[in-house]
Amino acid sequence: MVRGLYTSGWSMLALQKRMDVITNNMANVSTNGYKKDTTVMQGFPELLTKIVRDQDSFPGRRRNIGTMELGSDVGEVYTYYSQGQLTKTDNELDMAIRDSDSAFFTVAAPDADGNIAVYFTRDGSFARGRDNSLVTSDGYTVLGENGPVLLESGPFTVDENGYIIQDGEIIDRLLITEFTDTTLLSKYGHNLVQADPGAQTRAFTGTVQQGFVETSNVNIVREMVDMITVMRAYEANQKVLQAIDSTLDRAVNQVGAVR
Repeated sequence: MVRGLYTSGWSMLALQKRMDVITNNMANVSTNGYKKDTTVMQGFPELLTKIVRDQDSFPGRRRNIGTMELGSDVGEVYTYYSQGQLTKTDNELDMAIRDSDSAFFTVAAPDADGNIAVYFTRDGSFARGRDNSLVTSDGYTVLGENGPVLLESGPFTVDENGYIIQDGEIIDRLLITEFTDTTLLSKYGHNLVQADPGAQTRAFTGTVQQGFVETSNVNIVREMVDMITVMRAYEANQKVLQAIDSTLDRAVNQVGAVR
């Protein structure tokens, strides 16, 4: 019975973690290039249970009576890198990656120690910096094959291969990194992702669309349904806890009372 308390209580903690992920998805439904997260549940390892005091057992030996499980927990948070819908803006500074779920714009941003590191993003709503460089909406430098992308005054175009053309000349090419395995990527914050040291890349297989932005791949209806499901499961665990608590109260204060 006490084990039931721990199982239900731990399940409530796991459901709370799952709810945090769902609410974060819903909060970023309008964030360009945001990728949906989901929780992967896993069970605790089964434990072999033994009888401690049993007249049928030999002295000093415990008899096996089977296994038991102690509930489930969040094993990992998995990110879906599927492409979101492309929305036309006709803004020359907006760019989107099409036909490749594992390709990203490459940017330079400070890490936790303040050092400049390389990160990746699908948010192509860029802007011009003070030095006429191409930057993200948070001010991080967008990288090209020649380093930071430096524009000149006036309009420019970007072809489907990522070449930046201005005044009829190619001034640089967007550094687009495509990974072979997106499970080696993790979210860093500010709509950026970082790659594990063992992540491998390949040639870019998609296209670049200027004048478009990629919206979030979150389905708000699906998230609301998942939220309701989690709430009902949480309430069910609450009722289990209340029932066990009521039974223990009677066992201690009524059945176990000495008259």
